[in-house]
Parts: sequence; structure tokens; C-alpha cells
Amino acid sequence: MTRGSVHASSRTRREEQTRLLFAEFEMAGPSERHRIAIELVELNLPLCDALAARYRGRGVDLDDLVQVARAGLWVAIHRFRPADAPSFLSFAVPTITGELKRYFRDRCWVVRPPRRLQDLRALTSRARDDLEQATGRSVSTREIADHLGIDQRHIAECIIAGAGFRPPSLDAPVGDSATLGANISDDQDIAARVTDHLALQWALAGLTLREQKVIVWRYQDECTQTEIGDRLGLSQMQVSRILHHILDNTRRLLNAAPDTSGTLNRRSPRRRPSSLDVSSIVEGFSEPPIHSRNESIATLVFSGQTG
Repeated sequence: MTRGSVHASSRTRREEQTRLLFAEFEMAGPSERHRIAIELVELNLPLCDALAARYRGRGVDLDDLVQVARAGLWVAIHRFRPADAPSFLSFAVPTITGELKRYFRDRCWVVRPPRRLQDLRALTSRARDDLEQATGRSVSTREIADHLGIDQRHIAECIIAGAGFRPPSLDAPVGDSATLGANISDDQDIAARVTDHLALQWALAGLTLREQKVIVWRYQDECTQTEIGDRLGLSQMQVSRILHHILDNTRRLLNAAPDTSGTLNRRSPRRRPSSLDVSSIVEGFSEPPIHSRNESIATLVFSGQTG
């Protein structure tokens, strides 16, 4: 006997047992009905497993889908009326499938889009699979839209909304030790950083060519004051004075920097701006930065240090 005939025989036997149990179920009292319902559930568990397996690989654990399918089976058993349907199978399949679809729609979205986008996502997914199987290649959004007779913008909106079903966790590992959140998080005030960047850019724009070189060599190339002195033919003490002069002038300008309205913006001398990368500050200088340094010119300016 072939495997297909064995399965058909088993299904026929299960359907017959189900029919007989429902006949008892209709005539039984409350306590007896509960016992028969449990027997019906145990008899039809393979149906739940088969229907749940259809939705495997859609971002939900199979065990969760099986549980939902079994809950749907329990609902189908108590709603089924033998006189209204040719068989329990014809009633149970759409009932269980409906419970699975409702679970996806109501419980599985992390960011839940409108119902129309959820329905369109299912259509789009099936259309993409059909087209890729027929063409043997990846298909474009326009091809999917033409296949479904839908505006391409709606397909694009649906694809974007699909990212809300199971967005990646910020704790997801990236590389050996880092996480996704570590790459995108920033606990500093971005607005303050932008303000400091613009203010410093304005204040440092008036530096002479030699002063620009000193800034780049000291804070970007990490040269010592002695090394800078050797390049300029100056002593270390003279370089230190140049740095003091640059920072003192910059600090004075920033404490009375004009705002966008043209009035003076009196900064508190105790205010310390957020840390700025030197490479972003010296953009546009005569010598481009080589590599970044954690030390911040902004911090030095407001703290009064020379560096």
C-alpha cells in the first residue's frame, strides 16, 4: 500500500470517528460533552499541526502557531452543527485558518499598520513568490504592482510597513561583541552638538594659515608642542603661547557669539559643550585631517586648557 493511500485511509477513518463523536456530542449532557470534546481535540490534532505548518517561516515560532491552531480547533468543535455542514473538516479548516490569520493580524506586529496594509502585504508576498517562481529571478515593485493591478506606491508603502512586523532588536549582535544599538545610539544632545559645531566653525574661521596648521598638527595629528615647534622653527614655549592665544581668542568670541537674529548670545563661561570630533571642526582648513582624536577642541576652549 502506498503512502498516499495510507494517509487517505487514516483521514477517512478519522473523519468517520469524528462524525460518530459529534453524534454523541449532540445528545450528551454538560459533563459528558466536555469529555467528548477532549476526544475530538485529540483526534484532530494532526489537522492543527498541518494548518499551523502552512505559516511556518513568517517570523512566528511554530509552537505558538500550533497553540493558536489548537485553540481554533476547540472553538470549531463548539460551533459546529452537523446539520449545517457536510463534514467537520470543511467547517474546521476555515475556522482554524481564520484564528491563525487573526493572530498574525492582532498579536504579531510590533508596529501595527492599518488593516489594508496588512491584507496587501499578504497579497504582495504571494504575488512575489508566484512571479519569482515563474521568471526564475527577483522581481521589482513595478512588476508586482502590474501583476496585482495596484498602484506601485501602495506596494512600496506595504513593503515599508512590513518592516514593522519583526524589526531587528537593538540588542542583536553585530560582529564579535558590538550590538546594533551600540552602532546607532547616541546619549548626547544632537542639537547641542550641532550648535557647538556651528559656533566653533564660525569662531575658528578667522584663524591665520599658521594657526590653522597648529590646530591640525596638535589636535588632529597629535603632534607634541616640540614637534610643532620643529616644523615652524619655533621653541616649545612659543608654540604653547600660540595655542593659548588661539584658545583664548576663540573662547572670547564664543562667549559673545552672534545668534541667528543678529543679537549677541552671551554664553555662560561655565557651560561645557558636548564633545566634538576634531575632524569635523577642522573641515575646510588648508590641511585635511588624517585621523580622528577623542579630545575635543570645544572642551578645551570652554575649560581654559591649552592641550
